[in-house]
Amino acid sequence: MRRVEHVMGFPVSLRIDDQDVPESAADAVFAWLREVDERFSPFRPDSEVSRLDRGELSGTEVSPDLAEVLALCEEYRLATGGAFDVRLPGRGLDPCAVVKGWSVQRAAELLSAAGARRFVLNAGGDVVASGGPWRVGVRHPEHADQVCTVLELTDGAVATSARYERGDHIIDGRTGRPATGLLSLTVVASSLTDADSVATAAFAMGAEGVGWAAARPGCEVFAVDTGRQVLRTAGFPVAA
Repeated sequence: MRRVEHVMGFPVSLRIDDQDVPESAADAVFAWLREVDERFSPFRPDSEVSRLDRGELSGTEVSPDLAEVLALCEEYRLATGGAFDVRLPGRGLDPCAVVKGWSVQRAAELLSAAGARRFVLNAGGDVVASGGPWRVGVRHPEHADQVCTVLELTDGAVATSARYERGDHIIDGRTGRPATGLLSLTVVASSLTDADSVATAAFAMGAEGVGWAAARPGCEVFAVDTGRQVLRTAGFPVAA
């Protein structure tokens, strides 16, 4: 089974190799992601995030899902000394950096609960894989038609933060300026919640974020700095 839909501003592709998984499992994945977009997008004035940002909801009135997301955001803000911050001065509340990985990981768990054992869920280049081995390419940070590495993933997730899609969009909350110390940073972890959040938080820290990410439990890192030097942890699963 293969499906591709455009959700949350990027293409989401799903491949399920199990023969006995019903189409309804894929339906549930995309319905959940659309629900997340409606509830948590800071670009929708009627979303829960926008209502909280405007003061129409208090912190005690938010849904358990949003409370979980905001707790993760605060965890990473503290862990990075403020480099990762979803409440930047002059900007509205924007938890998208956590919401994406968290929601896609939840979608993968829906698939597993439906009986899927061998699948890949790719959300704008961030991937959750099960039942591999699967090969996942990491885009070259300066050449869109090239990869800078290929990794082998059996059960786990991979996420990349970089400047090539949206320019200097990741802000270092300590300075209020774009984070420009790296060209790209890729994290492999057991869940996309961790991989995506750690990748974004580390990128916001700049060059020092590579070591910080590498020290996070269960994370392997591949980074390219502004000098075009590749930095890689020993356990990063590069394909043979």
